[in-house]
Amino acid sequence: MITAATDIQFLKGVGEKRAVVLKSKGIDTIGALLRFYPRKYLDWTDIKPISEASFFENVCIKARIITPIETIEKRKGMTIFKFMVEDSSATAHITMFNQHFLANRLRTGREYLFYGRVDGNFYIKQMTSPIIMESSFGGIEPIYQASKTISSKVMEKLVKTALQSVEMVETLPLEIRERNGLCDIKTALWNIHFPKTKEGLKSAQKRLVFEELFVLQAGLTFLKKRSRGKTACLIEKNYFDDFKGILPFLLTNAQQRVINECFEDMKSGRPMNRLVQGDVGSGKTAVCAALMYITAKNGYQSALMAPTEILAEQHYKTIKGFFENSGLMVALLTGATTKKQKAVIKEQLKTGEIDIIIGTHALISDDVEFKSLGLVVTDEQHRFGVAQRGKLSSKGENPHTLVMSATPIPRTLGLILYGDLDISIIDEYPKGRQKIDTYLVDTNYRQRIYNYIKKFLNEGRQGYIVCPLVEENEVLDITPATEYYEKLKENDFKGYSLGLLHGKMSSKEKESVMRDFSEGKIQLLIATTVIEVGIDVPNAVIMVIENAERFGLSQLHQLRGRIGRGKYKSDCILISDNKSDDTKKRLDVIKNTADGFKIADADLELRGPGDFLGSRQHGLPDMKIADLFADRDVLHKAGREVEYLIKNDPSLKLEENLGLREEIIALYKKLNNN
Repeated sequence: MITAATDIQFLKGVGEKRAVVLKSKGIDTIGALLRFYPRKYLDWTDIKPISEASFFENVCIKARIITPIETIEKRKGMTIFKFMVEDSSATAHITMFNQHFLANRLRTGREYLFYGRVDGNFYIKQMTSPIIMESSFGGIEPIYQASKTISSKVMEKLVKTALQSVEMVETLPLEIRERNGLCDIKTALWNIHFPKTKEGLKSAQKRLVFEELFVLQAGLTFLKKRSRGKTACLIEKNYFDDFKGILPFLLTNAQQRVINECFEDMKSGRPMNRLVQGDVGSGKTAVCAALMYITAKNGYQSALMAPTEILAEQHYKTIKGFFENSGLMVALLTGATTKKQKAVIKEQLKTGEIDIIIGTHALISDDVEFKSLGLVVTDEQHRFGVAQRGKLSSKGENPHTLVMSATPIPRTLGLILYGDLDISIIDEYPKGRQKIDTYLVDTNYRQRIYNYIKKFLNEGRQGYIVCPLVEENEVLDITPATEYYEKLKENDFKGYSLGLLHGKMSSKEKESVMRDFSEGKIQLLIATTVIEVGIDVPNAVIMVIENAERFGLSQLHQLRGRIGRGKYKSDCILISDNKSDDTKKRLDVIKNTADGFKIADADLELRGPGDFLGSRQHGLPDMKIADLFADRDVLHKAGREVEYLIKNDPSLKLEENLGLREEIIALYKKLNNN
């Protein structure tokens, strides 16, 4: 029997070869094919008079061919067909390329539908290579993402076969559908693929957006419940006051509040699963160190995993400094650690001699064992997947988990990204944190900017110039870091000490450059976004960001956070020659706002969740139809329905909830495989 779970290969019309292509698109089952929604629609019912058709927009016109079709042979393999059409309002030119079959079918004097982009001028409109259909054709046509071997039309045929062959299991209980005005799954799938009316399409979209956000939140709720079992790491005594005694500075009220929230979790007998969010410079590392201290004093080990060696080394130096006279042993394990050192560290972890280990992905190697892992910390969590976090935690008996992020995530997105975590926010800066003034200029100011940088360098301060790319790019007119570095070194900054840092350098090269910069041997560092996290040089007071329009707002905010970390006033200068309204709107946000959470909201609104997270985000499953920003109201409605449903059927054992249960199991597998 064919079901939604049936391998796509066994759908009529697919076969082995097409199955390979479909599976490369993530369509491995018939159910996945039905969830492969059209990327757009051609609405043949929305016909515009030629006179009202807007320039540079795709429209549908119904017009009669009024001139014979002119054939022009430009060269071998290039034939152009031209003719004129008219409706009751105006005339238009039509041009087609190499469409011999279609040109032979068209008849002068007959009326057709033409769908395409309108160009031309005030006197005459024109369409180039429009889609042409008989005038009797109607309806809304789905257009699917195609490949070389499977066209949109073939996809359309396969989807129709699937809809006729399979009975989809309902995932939303009747009560929830009725309360939210949602159609059933069968109606939704037919109308999303083959809508007869705009209203039918809207109804399908409403249902499927709600369902996607509902299933996602239900799945994450169960993930959270699953991680709330008992822990073997009993943190009974609070050594927070002792920790404050060894610090050379006072913690802010926000830091103390977050540490207490975490301790309450840790002493509950259940594993803590908490996200600590704090803007750049808010003092997350001190919070993390406090919890590591409490954990060690209770007899357990802690592990902190960072996404880069530079960030791991930074944490190691900071935390080791905190615990210099505490009697606690802190170690560093990264890819750069020598084989001999690794062997010693792994043995000391196994015997419990090491209290705190800080490292990169090296920590999740199979041969890394702990005597009693009590606390797992991951920094910049959006760079790790759920599975990676889980692999480190699996080295202990349900240890406590702390996730730190200096990338402010809007609450809308946080609900999804961190649905399995409780959230604490450090919303206060330590005393002495400097305000950073931000300026937006074009390249006409470049010489003045260089002179401004020199003023700081001459006073003994340091600075950064950030470029978006490492090497020359022939397509985009943007400043490459390597060439820029050589140019500055030989010309404008001759006589000054310059350094270059980018992602293609080896770990040893990066470490050497950063050490020289930290020690003041390098005055001006030319870098790519490798400095986005993990670099703390209090003497750096000036940052210039080239081609600022190429960066996301949250990324610009992270970069800017590398300065203003000491006692000196700091400035950030954004350079961009892009004069578009969108660019100005985006960069004005950075210029006028220092609040990372407001910036993150603006970034999400302006760029959407895909661009906001970037290709490195692994924890979030692909949204097929929902938009986490545009559909945030639906997100909250769906969340309330999830709470209500689980309260009444905690294990989803009622017959009406079995379809939802299956969807959640499938989602959990996806999250674990990401």
